[in-house]
Amino acid sequence: MPIASPPTPAPSPGPHSSFQTHQPHIPPLSRNPHVFPSSANPLLRRQFLTNVLNSCTPSELLFISTTIAPLLKRDFLSSLPVELAIHILGFIDDPKTLVRGAQVSRYWCSLVRDECVWKRMCVVFGFDDDWFFREEKEEDEEQDKEEFSYRSHFEVSYITHQNWRHGGHLLASHRIPVSSPDSGVITSVALDSSYIVVGLANSKIQVFSAKTGVMVRTLVGHELGVWGVCLITRKGKGKKKEPDAKGAKPLERGANASMRGLRAGMAGLNVRDGLDHLLSPGMRYALGLDALDEASSNGKNAYEKAQETETPSNMCYSSIGWGQPSSIVVSGGCDKVLRVWDVESGQCIYILQGHTSTIRCIRVLHNRPIAISGSRDATLRVWDVQKGKCLRVLEGHHQSVRCLDVCGSRVVSGSYDNTCRVWDVDTGECIHVLEGHFHQIYSVAFDGVRIASGGLDTTVRVWDAATGECLALLQGHTALVCQLQLASFTPPSNPASPPIPILATGGSDGRVITFSLATYTILHRIAAHDSSVTSLQFDKRWLVTGGNDGRVRLFETETGNYVRDLSEPGESVWKVVFGRDVCAVMCKRAGKSVTEIWSLRGMWGRGGW
Repeated sequence: MPIASPPTPAPSPGPHSSFQTHQPHIPPLSRNPHVFPSSANPLLRRQFLTNVLNSCTPSELLFISTTIAPLLKRDFLSSLPVELAIHILGFIDDPKTLVRGAQVSRYWCSLVRDECVWKRMCVVFGFDDDWFFREEKEEDEEQDKEEFSYRSHFEVSYITHQNWRHGGHLLASHRIPVSSPDSGVITSVALDSSYIVVGLANSKIQVFSAKTGVMVRTLVGHELGVWGVCLITRKGKGKKKEPDAKGAKPLERGANASMRGLRAGMAGLNVRDGLDHLLSPGMRYALGLDALDEASSNGKNAYEKAQETETPSNMCYSSIGWGQPSSIVVSGGCDKVLRVWDVESGQCIYILQGHTSTIRCIRVLHNRPIAISGSRDATLRVWDVQKGKCLRVLEGHHQSVRCLDVCGSRVVSGSYDNTCRVWDVDTGECIHVLEGHFHQIYSVAFDGVRIASGGLDTTVRVWDAATGECLALLQGHTALVCQLQLASFTPPSNPASPPIPILATGGSDGRVITFSLATYTILHRIAAHDSSVTSLQFDKRWLVTGGNDGRVRLFETETGNYVRDLSEPGESVWKVVFGRDVCAVMCKRAGKSVTEIWSLRGMWGRGGW
């Protein structure tokens, strides 16, 4: 008898079957937004979100996290007052961070572009206290440009700073064959923001553009080698006078007639009477004599009008003009005469006679048409280069005057008679005789407070300019001390600290030593060259040296660390001079005298943030 099979049992309830049975169905939120209304009880909303998150897989949780993170971002600067937002940006010291911040949003970009932000950055990086900063502001004002931009200034300055380390490009290289020891040798150089003036032993003076490197003209007139040049910057870089109705510029018309009159008058005229009445209208205009006559007719004295400053001279042998519309060059050499040139036209304005031997050194005062020359005839002469006359002769040295430096109305001279003398330019009085060196003096530096002198006895002495007392005897060199520079700078790493007086010395032993004159201690002892140091110049960032080993080297002033060579090695380096964004190297290479002009100016596309 068949047996009926037992009924198949029902499946056992699963772990979620009770939940599915008793819980209502929750439709997708995207299909029914009313299931999760914003007006619901916050506790219920949180419980609902908790249940959802607990049921998500790790990949789904990652998706939720990446979706929610942007929703939680908040532009905190936009919720603050503009002044407070800019104040917060002021705590950023890295310009690259500011540039990246400008890419966050349009509002952030407008904040970052605010002039207050970049003005502070200029202060932090020390870009607000150099001559280029002041010059750029003056040019913008005089050329009727828009208001000076701290942001643009910082961009150019920062990239220029980077170019000193890694970049720069050669503007021009000029070569002169050296057929004899007296042919093509470069003896002196002067630099400002517009021109580079180079004196040569072949009696010529070459003028180059500091902006393009192109040779502007050659000044021909000296009969023998040129040993000293000074460049007087046309003050303020005002607008040039337009050509007259005849189509000739004032500087050009009548120049030849002026020179004929000068040559004819020199024979029987005492130079103390002045030569300005022999000048053509163009030359009078170049020297600013018309403005001087107008001031005199109003009862004003030209020297009272000129603002005498205590600004020290610079290592570039350029000086601030007295308001004349043209750049002026003053030169002297083995033919014993001082010549005054108009750079714009290339004409010789004055030929000033008086010295009886080679003129060895020249300086020009800031804001005054006063030049001082030192000669192998053991005298110094003070000249009025605007009126063309010798004001006075400074006598006292017993041997050749080898070097001099000026500050305000004081001049310091160093001589082969082992002494330095401090003179008053306006009275001709010898204020102090500085005795202490045992051999000839080859270099002096003067900042208005201290005087530094170096010479053949391998020592450097520091003097008090007010009393003539020797403050310190600095040693470290083993040969002739032939290069000196004295300046005070605030360290870039600590812009809030007071300026520190620094003395840099270069010797024939190839060493460069920097001293702190606050403590009279050695800051850095640098083995810069394998032979004599022929050029030395520094500012608060860079120390540039040239040597007879044919190398031009760049060091950090604050640390003394070597950075790089600025030029290809040659046979020897005669002169190196630099401004903020240009460097001129005069050297001998492959038997030729070479003048290289390097641009380090910051531009977009060269260097970069």
